[in-house]
Amino acid sequence: MITPAERPSLLRLIAWIWHIRGEVPLPASLGADEAFDRLAPLFSHAGTTHARMGDVVSVSKKDQLAQDPLSVVDSGTLRIVPAGEGAVLRYHLVSRALLWCFLAPLLFLAVAQLTVFLGMLEKPKAAESAKKDAGKKDKKAEIQLNPVDKFLGAPAPEKPKDDKKDAKDKNKTDSEPEGFSPTPAYVFAGIFAALWLLGRLLEPWLIRRLFNRTLRG
Repeated sequence: MITPAERPSLLRLIAWIWHIRGEVPLPASLGADEAFDRLAPLFSHAGTTHARMGDVVSVSKKDQLAQDPLSVVDSGTLRIVPAGEGAVLRYHLVSRALLWCFLAPLLFLAVAQLTVFLGMLEKPKAAESAKKDAGKKDKKAEIQLNPVDKFLGAPAPEKPKDDKKDAKDKNKTDSEPEGFSPTPAYVFAGIFAALWLLGRLLEPWLIRRLFNRTLRG
């Protein structure tokens, strides 16, 4: 059982899934005020609110548009701190989009397993139903011997083959789905997993490049 003291460390352990952290060095001649002035246009998009307290800016976004260069971000903080002879911009951003893309494959995998389980429950019923139908067809197709031929021990005549009916039954069997299929769920799980992996690798690089270009004018 996780104790309250262990929860923060556990959160930090998995926070990288949807948190983006990094830092960008400020140009030597750039102070904190000028740096935030240059970054201000990034916070002027629809749905974005920000507040500055000293060398820290808090950002919050709601219903952001796709044209927003930080549209993948929902909240975060930007802080300017000394580093050596200069200063750096350190940012900590939170993206719910990355979180949903990470959780979606787990949901679809659960759906796939449920589908497999339902298919296993359905198989005995389908087999029993097919057996009953086959028995009824055999009973209907059974040819009765004439009493005289039966008394003399004549063999029962073979059932006449109906090629058209057999072909129709085969086509019907081929066209019928084999119960529940987990394939669509696996496909969607793969798509969202690829989206999360692509976003987790690409977004930190894009955000760092955006801040770097903005600060350098």
